[in-house]
Order: sequence, then structure tokens, then C-alpha cells
Amino acid sequence: MNTPATANESNIVSINVGGRIFQTTKQTLTLAGTDSPLSKLATESSTRFLDRDPALFSVLLYILRTGNLPARSTSFSVRDLIEESRHYGIEPFLIDSLSNPSQFEAFDLRKSRVLRLNGRDSPSTIAPTVNAGGGLHVAHGSKITSFDWSLRRKSTVLTNFSAVDSLLEISPGVLAAGATDFPGLQIIDLEKGGSVRTALNWEDVATSTVQGVGSSSEFLFASFESSRRNSNSVMVYDLSTLLPVLELDRGSDSSAIPSTKLRWIGSCNLLMVSGSHASPSGVSGHVRFWDVRSRNMVCEINEREDCFADVTVSENLSAVFKVGVSSGEVFYTDLRGLGGGKEGDRWVCLGEERKRSLNERKGVGCKIESYGDHVFCSKGDGIELWSEVITGLVGNARRDVLEERVFRKNSFVAGSGENKVTGLVFGGSRMFVTRKDQQAVEVWQSSSRGVSM
Repeated sequence: MNTPATANESNIVSINVGGRIFQTTKQTLTLAGTDSPLSKLATESSTRFLDRDPALFSVLLYILRTGNLPARSTSFSVRDLIEESRHYGIEPFLIDSLSNPSQFEAFDLRKSRVLRLNGRDSPSTIAPTVNAGGGLHVAHGSKITSFDWSLRRKSTVLTNFSAVDSLLEISPGVLAAGATDFPGLQIIDLEKGGSVRTALNWEDVATSTVQGVGSSSEFLFASFESSRRNSNSVMVYDLSTLLPVLELDRGSDSSAIPSTKLRWIGSCNLLMVSGSHASPSGVSGHVRFWDVRSRNMVCEINEREDCFADVTVSENLSAVFKVGVSSGEVFYTDLRGLGGGKEGDRWVCLGEERKRSLNERKGVGCKIESYGDHVFCSKGDGIELWSEVITGLVGNARRDVLEERVFRKNSFVAGSGENKVTGLVFGGSRMFVTRKDQQAVEVWQSSSRGVSM
């Protein structure tokens, strides 16, 4: 006597892939989309047989189920996974799993690949792609070379600049590019061979040059300096229309220092702008925090003693980090304490703060960036990794009350004898590194999570 199938049993689908039987649910298969052959299998009642590689199919099925790469994916090449994912119509799922920041494991980073560039110019600046995480745009000389998420397809366009100093992807295939010796911020369309859609200028100074760029989900930020270098400003544009919205951080005398780094802090709805200048008396600079909607400056940190060589902000760690140009040490200040306290007391040294001479320049050229729950700082040819040590409190309770925080340093690539690090950028599950006089970009990934490149 035949018994009727239960609802749970009728939802189970068995698929023969290259002689190996897989079982999954109709819901999992339909996640692939209506155009995928996998979703069509969910509606078929006949024998489901696919003459494909079962090992690769198991990886892709795991991605459909969880959104992540399985540990066994390390034994496969990315080329094979790309081809197989395209056959099943689920390449976007593979892209998400490979570029998902959750796959980024700071303590397990290994150099997985070197991206070679055409020509003799070293990278001047690099920018990650906005949506298909893990892709990259590299400015070298007058050219911009773009790599897709797989890092296997690349294209190069020629710009009007002799060298690009500021670069940012504002939407897929559309870049904002500027230079310190060429007027205007150019909006470049890569899909149209690098043609310039428009050029943005400081409204009353048509010959102003670009010192830095940044963006939020709503706005594009550009720092301009006049050609005579006696005034500067940060312009805010609507990201969708590229029309000017307002002006911030205007300096109108020869001593005003232009901001060269612009970072949006989404959790606080603040724009952080920073800039520094070297003179015979030393290095001085500023870090300012602007409320864009009210046009008010919330806080300003004036840097004089051991001014920053570079500065960054981490929303995950609720802190601003700098590397001192004199000491070469890493410092932090808590975002929640920006409004109070003496200016000199704001910074807390993470390393062994020693008495230093203002004539020292141990931090010159050092770069500092944050990603996830970690802070990365380049020192010569090496990179330091700083992570917070949680003590006494559980979860996010440590963010509720200002207290002394403990950070631990881990170094890698130190003393490798390679050229000095000139740039650090993060995208998806990858860290990208550029070095002095090298016509290439290093790709660093987790050895336990990534696939063979």
C-alpha cells in the first residue's frame, strides 16, 4: 500500500550530478533565480541528472544554502568556480561569498597574488569597487587600470591627468578622479572608454585643484585648493545628480591647510576631514568633524606636537587612529570623547610612548587604515595589525562608558626586505598593498577562506 508523501518529503529534491547524489530543498534551488537551471529542477518530476563536476557543484550548493564559501573551497581554482557558477546562473552568489567582508580574517592574511601593471609608473592611488567587492581601480601615471572581482579581467583607460592623486568609485563603473596639479574633479565613465561625463569645480574658483575625495550614501565630498594656494574648501555634492549642495571647511588665508583625507562616519552622521603641512618649525595639521546637515563643526583637533603622518577612523571600534610623524607610534582617541577634554590629552598611545624630539621623523610615509575590528599601520616595508583586547565586559557594553582601552599589536611582513609600503586599501575579503617603485599591487587574503587565484 502506497503512503502519501508528507509535506516535508515532497519538498526534498534529489539531484544526480556526475554520478553523485545530492539532496536539497526546493526553496534552496529557487534562490538561484527563475533563469537558473537549478530553479527549474525544483519543478521537474522526472529524473534530475546533471552532467557536471560534482565537487564543484557541492561548493556552489553550499554557497546557495549559507551565502559563504565552505572551507574545502581552498582546493579549487577561482577560474573553475567562475565557469561553473556561470553555467548555473549564480555568479552573483559566488561574487558575494568571495567578497563578503565576513570572510576577511585579519590574523590569517597571506599574499595570494600580485597584479602587474602596464608601463613604468608605480601606483599613485588605489580605490576598491563599490558593489562587487574585491575589485580594484589603480591609478598609475596618466592611466587607470581596473580589475573585476575575480582579478582576472582588467581594462585600462587614459586620463587627462599627468598623475592621478585622488580616486574613488562613486557607482559601478563611474569614478571620481582628481589631481593636485590639474583643475577640477573629473567624473569618468569606464563603460564608455574613460570618457569624462562632467568636471566638478569649486564654485567660485574654476582653476582649483583636488586635494582629496570621499563619499557617503547620499553625498560626494571633494576638497579643493585654489591655484594660488591661498584658499581651500570642501564641497558637498548630491551623489545622484552631482549638483552642489553646500560648502564646508573653508580656509581663506595662506596659512590655511587644505584637507587631504575625507572620511564619512555613518554611525555619527559626521564627516571627518584632515590635513597637515610641513614647515621649518615642524609639522602641523587638523582633524575636524562636520555635521553636514547643520553645517556645524562638532569638534576640531589641532595637531602640533607629533602631528599625524596619517589618520583614519573606525566605526566598529568607535575611535580615531593616527600614526605620529615624529614618533612613528600609533595613537587613538575615542569618538565619544571628542567634545571634551584638553586637546593634548585626547590622544592615547598604543605603543611604548617615549620622550621624542620634534626633529625626529620616524613616522614619515606611514599609512594607517581601519577595516572591520582592526587597524593596519604600515611601517617601512612591514605592516602592524592592531586589535582591541576585550577585558571585563561582554559584547558591546564597553562602548557605553569611556574607559581605558587595551589594544594588542601583531606584525607581519616586517623585515621582509621589500620596498616601502605606500598604500593600503581594503575591499570585500581582501587587502591591497602598493610599494615604492613597484609597478604592481599585492593582493592579501585569508589562506583558510580564499580560493586559489
